[in-house]
Amino acid sequence: MSIFKQLLVVAVLAGLGFAAWKIGEPPPSGAPTEAAKPDNPVAVIVQRTETAEERIRLEAVGTASAFRSVTLHPESAGEVTALRFTADSYVERGDVLVELRREAEELEVELARVQLENAQRTFGRLEKLSASGTSTQAALDDARTALRSARIALRQAQVALDDRVVKAPFAGYIGLTDIEIGDRIDPATAIATLDDRELLLIRFDVPEALLGRIAPGDAVTVAPWTDAVSADGIVVDFDSRIDPESRTFVVRAETPNPGDRFRPGMSFRVTLDLYGNTRPAVPEIAIQWGGEGSFLWTIRDGAAARVPVRIVQRQAARVLVDAELEPGDPVVVEGLHRMRAGRPVAVTVRDAPVATNGTGS
Repeated sequence: MSIFKQLLVVAVLAGLGFAAWKIGEPPPSGAPTEAAKPDNPVAVIVQRTETAEERIRLEAVGTASAFRSVTLHPESAGEVTALRFTADSYVERGDVLVELRREAEELEVELARVQLENAQRTFGRLEKLSASGTSTQAALDDARTALRSARIALRQAQVALDDRVVKAPFAGYIGLTDIEIGDRIDPATAIATLDDRELLLIRFDVPEALLGRIAPGDAVTVAPWTDAVSADGIVVDFDSRIDPESRTFVVRAETPNPGDRFRPGMSFRVTLDLYGNTRPAVPEIAIQWGGEGSFLWTIRDGAAARVPVRIVQRQAARVLVDAELEPGDPVVVEGLHRMRAGRPVAVTVRDAPVATNGTGS
């Protein structure tokens, strides 16, 4: 190829390159493209602002106790003559559980009755004589005093006789006993425990930071660690002091025990939801971050508006925020990368597409 032809080829290629560069060169400043024209709305998808309460879920380990529980002791000393119960059996209020030897007390009751009858006869005779004037008022007064003393003596003897048996003070389940027939026991001897476990009290510790957030009547859920079965309950009371070592305070919840499934002393997983202020709730994907912190985009007067937010709490896929938002305000969830303050938008509500022609919705 001659030198002339070579120069011609180079010139043609250079011209083609310059043309390609001119085609790919962005437009000069101040000449907006069709997509960037200020009057052209940007399509976005929004979701309405909702409201929700702040929620703190507390999980703690609780220990169960019977709603009522006592350790039974005899009122007086004596020899056991009968045991009327078996371990873990249900007894009614007033059922006789233990009997002690009672012959001496029965004799005391019989003697007191004889003395009472004698005092009644004496008083009656002197009362008639006093009415006829053949007896003094002093003798009648002494007879009246003797009659009252005899009545008191009979009641005392009857109490001592009643103390020779141990009765159930309320209905419930009675526990094991080490007492045998023939044993001699006294008021210091523990016979057995009696539990009313129709209701259970669940005791658990709560951090001091939640003091004032829990009140009687708050709902709880309890579940034994060894079983998937759960039960509902309510807070009934709490301690008046904070433990200075653990920095916690004790709370007690009450839960029914249908079918007698649970036992005093069992451990439970206690779940308690605490609620606070009501705040705007927005989708988590709507939150953006910038040099000044978190924010989101909303639509006001048909244009994009940037709203600073402070995240208060995350709940599932939404966020509770402290922001200038009202319930129902649209929050942009798609098209965020095209947002600019004051830019007109074409809004589509997530659950119901709406053509707004550049106006807010």
